[in-house]
Amino acid sequence: MVAYQTLIVPLVSFLLFIIFLQKRRSTAAPQPRKRLPPSPRKLPIIGNLHQLGVYPHRSFQALSRRYGQLMLLHLGQVPVLVVSSADAACEIMKNQDLIFSNRPKLSIPDRLTYGSRDVAFVPYGEYWRKARSICVLQLLSNKRVDGLDAKVERVAKLFDEFLEGVLQEHRDRKKGEKICDEDFGGDGGLDFVDILLEFQRENKGSSPVEVDTIKAIILDVFGAGTDTTSTVLEWAMTELLRYPSVMKKLQTEVREIVKHQQDITDNDLEKMQYLKAVIKETLRFHTPIPLLVPRQARKDVKIMGYDISAGTMVITNAWAICRDPVSWDEPEKFEPDRFLNSSIDFKGLDFELIPFGAGRRGCPGITFAMATTEFVLANLVKKFDWKLPDEGKELDMKERPGVAVRREVPLLAAATLYRS
Repeated sequence: MVAYQTLIVPLVSFLLFIIFLQKRRSTAAPQPRKRLPPSPRKLPIIGNLHQLGVYPHRSFQALSRRYGQLMLLHLGQVPVLVVSSADAACEIMKNQDLIFSNRPKLSIPDRLTYGSRDVAFVPYGEYWRKARSICVLQLLSNKRVDGLDAKVERVAKLFDEFLEGVLQEHRDRKKGEKICDEDFGGDGGLDFVDILLEFQRENKGSSPVEVDTIKAIILDVFGAGTDTTSTVLEWAMTELLRYPSVMKKLQTEVREIVKHQQDITDNDLEKMQYLKAVIKETLRFHTPIPLLVPRQARKDVKIMGYDISAGTMVITNAWAICRDPVSWDEPEKFEPDRFLNSSIDFKGLDFELIPFGAGRRGCPGITFAMATTEFVLANLVKKFDWKLPDEGKELDMKERPGVAVRREVPLLAAATLYRS
């Protein structure tokens, strides 16, 4: 009995304290309630993770059709704003670009890029400006891009020297002479690493560049410049093989412009409007990175009538935007002709087509990537006729999940040398 009596006083005191707090809350000035974007019901701890399938861009699209162009999800405990329309993307990447110019701290990219010292994942600020400037001015300038006819000539010369060396080796071996181990290739001009190291040496005194910065930028260049480019080319060839009439139209354009020239020049590429349309449609229909690199709100902001808290991660579903029936006629159909009489481009001004992002954090290497893609695709259709090994069999179009969405089954096609 004594034990129970000793508990009564603290229990009553606690209850009185709770009543006092409730009364104080009721008399305090009410806080304005925030208007949050619509959100599907979440579970404790995991939030909305259970609603994401193998292909997040498709899951986000399905959810956005129900909850709207701006949708708030919780991936675990992290609030994530999902953007699924051109208008919403314009708000994030143009009208409020500065507020959403930051990057969230993501553990995997942070470890892979030397503490986010690259251009893609580094937080917004002075370091980002410096790293981006190095990329744009040193690696991806118009001078480097134009970094193409001369390069082709050098590569052709290197191949010729290599083959001549192989032939000479066989000739010498036949004569019983000793083979000298020489470098047949020559220097071949500066590569990316040479350019960055030279830039580092030139700025050693005034504005030093750390070695880790160079390593991180190289990772960006190779990641963005190889994986996504090869992905776009594979999807482009896939659709050309699915639609022989499109392939024929493209081959006719390329071959008529180039005629009997051995090599395709930059001037030739400028004239190939259907080639550009095919690439634009491939970027729309098979957006290489469906979910753009996430952004993060730097402060509280209102977007399209909704309150977004500072620190909210923003994921833009570029894939869903590129298939939005509000912006596109028959969006589920591969139709390059839609771009022949259209001013829509992928450089970040038309938010219906933003495979490279837009605004401050848009990809700085668009020109370089397109020069490579156009050059390779034009040569593939000019020099070869293509067909599927099993022409009567429907092509498998399943995707392989990943940051860059590739074909699940690699494309196999038979090439026959074209003779004009």
